[in-house]
Amino acid sequence: MTALEISRSFTAPPERVWRALTDPAALAAWFWPERFGTTAEVDLRPGGRFRIAGPLVGMAVSGEYAEVVPPDHLVFSWQWDGEDERTLVTVELTATASGTDLRLVHDRFADDATRDSHAQGWSDCLDRLPAWLAAQPTWTSTATM
Repeated sequence: MTALEISRSFTAPPERVWRALTDPAALAAWFWPERFGTTAEVDLRPGGRFRIAGPLVGMAVSGEYAEVVPPDHLVFSWQWDGEDERTLVTVELTATASGTDLRLVHDRFADDATRDSHAQGWSDCLDRLPAWLAAQPTWTSTATM
């Protein structure tokens, strides 16, 4: 099995980055390009499922949450519609003086080519995240997660 690891730093607190990764409206807004018509469904609890779909381009991915520890630890399976391969994604968020460090590990790929295509995909997605974070209100929710 082969894995990929991506690290990014964001000038937003972990709670805002967590929301970007776990709130269905947030995911739909930034995860894929607008032209995909992205929709997202999230049942954020261990054993809960998610689905991110790009109906305008005929693609979707879904999975099940294994670990949900707001606002810093998220583990979930990852499976593209129509494909048998099921991989595992672990996201760690760490508060820093300037915002948040994100570490994403996506593993259990059957081969290097699949891993490499996902590395490009994750990079493209995470490149869109700073603009979404910058457009969000600066207040932090006091709601219980």
